[in-house]
Amino acid sequence: MSRKKEKRLLDEDRDVLRLKPYSIHTELIQLVENSSRQLRGVNSETCKVSHGALKKEVVEIAEKWHRECDTLALYNLKKESGI
Repeated sequence: MSRKKEKRLLDEDRDVLRLKPYSIHTELIQLVENSSRQLRGVNSETCKVSHGALKKEVVEIAEKWHRECDTLALYNLKKESGI
């Protein structure tokens, strides 16, 4: 295996390993947002900002390795804008 290909695989593996905790954190933040909405009728602005930042980073990582991420990006944009 060439050095270039080996480096690319290692970089991709690092990104996949980063996505695992992000997906867990994103779900936990979503639970907090939903609980807040049920209790207070609104979402915490801190939760919205944190969740949005995590989703954007996940989309950036996905787009880095796969050009066909339109559905993922659109889903996150829709969720971000509240549509």
